[in-house]
Amino acid sequence: MDHSGIASRESGLHKELSRAQVVMIGLGGAIGTGLFMGSGLAIGYAGPAVILSYAIASLAACAMVFSLSEMAVVHPTAGSFGTYAEIYLNPWAGFIVRFSYWMAQVIAVGGEAIAAGVYMTFWFPDTPLWMWSVGFAFILLYFNSRSVHNFGSIEYWFALIKVVAIVAFIILGASIVFGLIGGKPAGTHNLTGLAGGFMPHGFFGVWMAVIVGVLSFNGIEVIAVTSGETANPTRDIPAALRSMALRLFLFYILALTLVVTIVPWTETGATIVTQSPFVKVFSYSGVRHAAGIMNFVVLSAALSSMNTNVYLCSRMLFSLSRGGFAPRILGTLSKNGTPIAAILVSGACILIAAGISKITPMAYNYLFGVALFCAIIVWIVILLSHFSFRRRHKLADLPVKMPFFPIPQIVGLLILVALLITMAFDREVWGISWIVGVPWLLLLTIVYFVRRSKLTAGHLAAQNRAQ
Repeated sequence: MDHSGIASRESGLHKELSRAQVVMIGLGGAIGTGLFMGSGLAIGYAGPAVILSYAIASLAACAMVFSLSEMAVVHPTAGSFGTYAEIYLNPWAGFIVRFSYWMAQVIAVGGEAIAAGVYMTFWFPDTPLWMWSVGFAFILLYFNSRSVHNFGSIEYWFALIKVVAIVAFIILGASIVFGLIGGKPAGTHNLTGLAGGFMPHGFFGVWMAVIVGVLSFNGIEVIAVTSGETANPTRDIPAALRSMALRLFLFYILALTLVVTIVPWTETGATIVTQSPFVKVFSYSGVRHAAGIMNFVVLSAALSSMNTNVYLCSRMLFSLSRGGFAPRILGTLSKNGTPIAAILVSGACILIAAGISKITPMAYNYLFGVALFCAIIVWIVILLSHFSFRRRHKLADLPVKMPFFPIPQIVGLLILVALLITMAFDREVWGISWIVGVPWLLLLTIVYFVRRSKLTAGHLAAQNRAQ
């Protein structure tokens, strides 16, 4: 197989992203409502031991990120992990991963568009929600259709708002813990002194919260997708991935440690999250307009995630088209180097997903089940691709080398496979992912083999005409 040919077929994209933009794009993809709102679900499962849950999730995330770093430097392409799966596993795996990831991101953006509309009604309660949702979707599609540098600049500032908010939250939380704000130090009573202690639901609760942790980290892989449009991928991609993995670990672990230290976990954790745990901490601090401040932060988080995911959707469709697995028009580029057709098709599907999530929540739950299932499958395929990558490359020839290989990869795979199995047996929340995820993979498999048979027939006809 001509590996260089597979990677080079995605040429034509403009390499205009800087290292700072790449780091912020990665942070924007991984720090979203999963931290600001979803963490309440994780706390409900694990109590104060949610700290351990996110630490376990970070092991799988770091193994995946460093594995991706090695491959992204050797093959800087927009198809990223989908292209690597095609090269180092087989074309079917590459097709499955790219289409599944595209679908997962379309669903995520649809949900974020509705969430952004809800956040805006906080300030403008009499305006229709759909107006904000559709308006934000069109604005972000416009920014994505411009040059990739333009997209990178917008995402840089979106992500910076979230980073500043988290840093401010950590400083505020530490001040409350040590008594610098509010007089009496909060201490560590809420970590161990409540009913059930540090681990109120045992290790099972900790393990269920790991699922939420992995899904919260989902999006970190966007940095590898930017490698096809980064000015100096050999230098910038591994540096960005390493620094981002550390920052995510610190942000999530520190922030959640402060949440469960300051506020009793029984007040912030719930199976149905109606308020951000971060708002609770703001209210404990006595900060005025806490709800308005956090509403602005979660709005920026939603818009940042939407912006990044639109980028991801378009690049996955672009890669599929260049590989012959999607209509050829989706692989065309505009004068400024953006796959405009792929952006428009993804945008139309995003609006459909947003409409479904608003009109029929049950149907959206099934779509979200696909997204959850695919998110973990993608990480598993990345790690499997890396094993094959290492077998085919001499260690001395690699510009970037993953430390302690293959121990982190094995640990990451074991965690992810165990999570998938756990989700299959959870009927209340996560079981839906298997119910719809498996049929989704079967459907894609049928589409793949039908498409491949047509491509093969086309090649044979072309050869006969040439003879």
